[in-house]
Amino acid sequence: MSDISQFVRSKEMKGGDYKMECGNYGCYDGCSISAEPRRFFTNEEKVDMLKEYKKSLEKEAQGVAERIATLEK
Repeated sequence: MSDISQFVRSKEMKGGDYKMECGNYGCYDGCSISAEPRRFFTNEEKVDMLKEYKKSLEKEAQGVAERIATLEK
């Protein structure tokens, strides 16, 4: 599953009380699964999910840049 599909699936499932934020690393306290997650979302919800994903990518890029700077010292 791609990073975006994992992210979107995580965000989509929250509406159906299905949280899968733990990815491949195991669950944490509060992780719950419901039999019927939402499958259809409004365009506004999709835009919000993508904006949040973009922010996440920007933070990741910033972290990578900081790590490179640390290693180059």
